[in-house]
Amino acid sequence: MENDSSTINITSQGKNVKNISEFQEKTKASLNKNVSDLLAILFGGAIDLNASDFHIEPEEKGARIRLRIDGILQDALLIDKALYENILSRIKLLSKTKLNVTDRPQDGRFSILAPPKTLIEIRTSILPAEKGESIVLRILNPKSLIKLEGLGLRKDLFELFQEEIKRPNGMIIVTGPTGSGKTTTLYAFLKSIQRPEIKIITIEDPIEYHLKGISQTQTKKEKGYDFASGLKSLMRQDPDVILVGEVRDLETVETALQAALTGHLVLTTLHTNDAAGTIARLVSLGANPSNIGPAVNLAVAQRLIRKTCEKCGTLKSPSPEELQKLKKELKNIPKNIKIRQAKGCSQCNLTGYKGRIGVFEAFLIDDEMEKFILTSPSIAALREKAVERGMISIKKDGFMKVLEGITTIEEVERVVGKK
Repeated sequence: MENDSSTINITSQGKNVKNISEFQEKTKASLNKNVSDLLAILFGGAIDLNASDFHIEPEEKGARIRLRIDGILQDALLIDKALYENILSRIKLLSKTKLNVTDRPQDGRFSILAPPKTLIEIRTSILPAEKGESIVLRILNPKSLIKLEGLGLRKDLFELFQEEIKRPNGMIIVTGPTGSGKTTTLYAFLKSIQRPEIKIITIEDPIEYHLKGISQTQTKKEKGYDFASGLKSLMRQDPDVILVGEVRDLETVETALQAALTGHLVLTTLHTNDAAGTIARLVSLGANPSNIGPAVNLAVAQRLIRKTCEKCGTLKSPSPEELQKLKKELKNIPKNIKIRQAKGCSQCNLTGYKGRIGVFEAFLIDDEMEKFILTSPSIAALREKAVERGMISIKKDGFMKVLEGITTIEEVERVVGKK
């Protein structure tokens, strides 16, 4: 593995990097190294900082390197044009993309071998831009895979999820924008139910993380193997649990709903803004409402919010405006409460935040909700009905985490919105 031409070995690149400042110092001291060694140092630092993405953006006289840490892009380094060109060529070689193609997008992937022998997949996206080719490298670190207990679920939701993933059939849909942690949640479900007597098959685009004991397949559009055709093939493999990376067309939706109605547990994702929008999105794709109710067990929406830094975060009394916001969302707020305030230190790269946690909303589709769906309700009416039946909104879940001292009101509003 270490000699594979499409693998970067960073197992011997020295001490860990603890913040952006150390990343900059270590990288600047290595700019005269060969490109392979420099990339190993760059990726080693990015992995140490738990970056999810690595951006190299060409400018007039060079290129800017930025890291996405806890969902926020942070400037890391400026490099000259010659070094940028060398890095671009090396990344193209590693990713098995074409060196002579500069006028159209290219996608590829390669691996990194990190201590203590962890294989980390890197997904490459190269896009023609005004000053050159923009590179985005997605770091798929298996360390990101967590158990259900690590998602940040409230006790009631944790118990609900545990109960629903043990059901023998039906569909669980996780919604949210790109980067909201949907895949992490689905994989946490799989890890919770995985055991020798259960056959689990996935169809993904692409396979982001490799799980032992699970049959994972990847779509190949050029060979006619997409989500819809792949799902039909999967059904002939006699699975108990099926994970479909995303439902995005009528054929996939209909096949997934049929699978859920015929004795399979189907886990999938959908792009909607909230849990209530799940039903409307399925209908807009062409699904029959009379199939949606009986097939779908649970609709979940989620976002990721940053946690305040444990080293520099301080407690303060909420301002009148902040108290009003809390009271609008939550009942029985204790007197003289203190909430966390983000400050900023070297540990959190002066952001005031370190690490992320999920905020969720979810509703069950029981007999009453099934009948309600048949009336073709608006998203607003469905949301109202779900709240009436006990659903706690994402924003309310976020504000509950503010009271617990996990995050700030500003961070919840940044991610979820102020309305």
